[in-house]
Amino acid sequence: MEFSTLVDVLKKRAQHQPDKKAYTFLKDGEIEADALSYQELERLARAIAAQLQSHNAIGQRALLLYPPGLEFIAAFFGCLLAGVVAVPVYPPRANQSISRLWAIAKDAEATFALTTTSVLANSQHWLAQTSDLAQLQWLTTDGINANMASSWQQPIIHPDTLALLQYTSGSTGTPKGVMVSHSNLLSNCADLDLGWNHTAESTIVTWLPTFHDMGLIYGVIEPLYKGCSCYMMPPVAFLYKPARWLQAISTYKGTHTGAPNFAYDLCVRKITPEQKANLNLSSWRMALNGAEPVRADVLQRFAETFKPCGFDLTAFCPGYGLAEATLKVAAVRQQDTPVFLQVDADALAQNRVVEATSDQENIQTLVGCGYSEIDTQIAICFSSSACAIADPETFTQCQDSEVGEIWVSGSTVAQGYWKNPEQTKQIFQATLKGDTSRHFLRTGDLGFIKDGELFVTGRLKDIIIIQGRNHYPQDIELTVEKSHPALRPNCGAAFAVEFKGEQQLVVVQEIERSYLRRLNIDEVVGNIRQSVSVEHEIRVHTVVLIKTGTIPKTSSGKIQRQTCRQKFLHHTLDLLTPEKTQKLTAIL
Repeated sequence: MEFSTLVDVLKKRAQHQPDKKAYTFLKDGEIEADALSYQELERLARAIAAQLQSHNAIGQRALLLYPPGLEFIAAFFGCLLAGVVAVPVYPPRANQSISRLWAIAKDAEATFALTTTSVLANSQHWLAQTSDLAQLQWLTTDGINANMASSWQQPIIHPDTLALLQYTSGSTGTPKGVMVSHSNLLSNCADLDLGWNHTAESTIVTWLPTFHDMGLIYGVIEPLYKGCSCYMMPPVAFLYKPARWLQAISTYKGTHTGAPNFAYDLCVRKITPEQKANLNLSSWRMALNGAEPVRADVLQRFAETFKPCGFDLTAFCPGYGLAEATLKVAAVRQQDTPVFLQVDADALAQNRVVEATSDQENIQTLVGCGYSEIDTQIAICFSSSACAIADPETFTQCQDSEVGEIWVSGSTVAQGYWKNPEQTKQIFQATLKGDTSRHFLRTGDLGFIKDGELFVTGRLKDIIIIQGRNHYPQDIELTVEKSHPALRPNCGAAFAVEFKGEQQLVVVQEIERSYLRRLNIDEVVGNIRQSVSVEHEIRVHTVVLIKTGTIPKTSSGKIQRQTCRQKFLHHTLDLLTPEKTQKLTAIL
């Protein structure tokens, strides 16, 4: 590895590429509002570090509460230069609960909070109500005097020094602080770099939130690691107008970018022919699709839709990773075409991998998630029940034709969970039966390896087991959303509950806002039941339609199925009006 810490990387970039534009922020996704060269970034970061050092902050944890923009980047590297552990979070929006922020601050034992002047001013109303947060040392960095950089003192930082606490998004449980070291980050960047062929001339375009692992590592750290340029926009700018993302790629000749599967689907559905006519995507070399299940139909429709704009299917690089492995575990290489594998859906429901034949009807298409480029190793350990998961000593090596839990080892695997030795031992220190020489990270995800390539099939905790058959919730959710135009894509949850001693299927689904006043409940519910019955040979016991924008999701946009299930059981889902919901099947 060329560097030992990220501090070394920033120092080298400032020395050898001082005037190169490192980061450019596009206000509203269109207007260049701010930019930083590598030299400017280092000077600002040193000034922030000096401010922290003046408060004896070395070794402490600092919350980073920033809206989208370059202030976050300067503060993040300021923490690293001060020997302070960065804790990226997002400032609460108006009328939003601060319970998550309070829980993170308490768990991290944070003593500092870095933010902007405007965010601090707008936070006074909830700070007054939460004494624990108010007692933090709040520092604003947007108006800092850059001349303070001269008083910065180089701290003692090693490769294993803790760089940040990456709090998990909470898709399956309570968020936990993943301890990520400088070495973890550099190893993951090396992995990303080898697979996707970055050069100093590459241009990264991103709208991903920087307080999550993919947005932080690929949108902030990877450009620095390679010495290339990055154009950033607020996530909301993309969500309101998806064309802005592709237009930025077209305008700035973007070569690399990444997003969850839903983003590519949104582009296909929302970008108009008039907007497409102005796009030139021929510079686009790598399109990461990760952070949620990758769907073959979305890749194919996106490639076909934007082929006239110069986009090629081979640019797609489906990948798999998680915060506990810093970011990437495996991904398709830039020069490779994504692999679409058709399997027997009935066999897959029994944890067996059987390639489908041309005359089969019940076929499922899976997308390969590629390979690791460095020392990451993957073991597939079969588990047929939640009980077996709790005892890692019962796990043995899977056969090639079996689906199992994905276990990972290597230099990108983080150090564990902050102040949580029990969970760290259970999740980060698993061993295969008969081989205690090597520890693995248990991901909680299901998959298999074929010809060396990883295929991910679902989450272990979310698997629905009814009458002895396994059903993947994301497959049922896809069937549901396609059953009627009134149903919002990527805004449904399928899960099982026990009713009269048997596991039954429940579907919770958001309605498109434009349909709320003209919704035919009977038609929508009937379509859902029929579609699921035909596609999956399973009866939907209960359908619950909820208001637009109320499905439980993580802050990164993943459906929180377990949270949704609990809300269903406790009757706290935000249902449609009583007049409409009375026609639905009774809630358990």
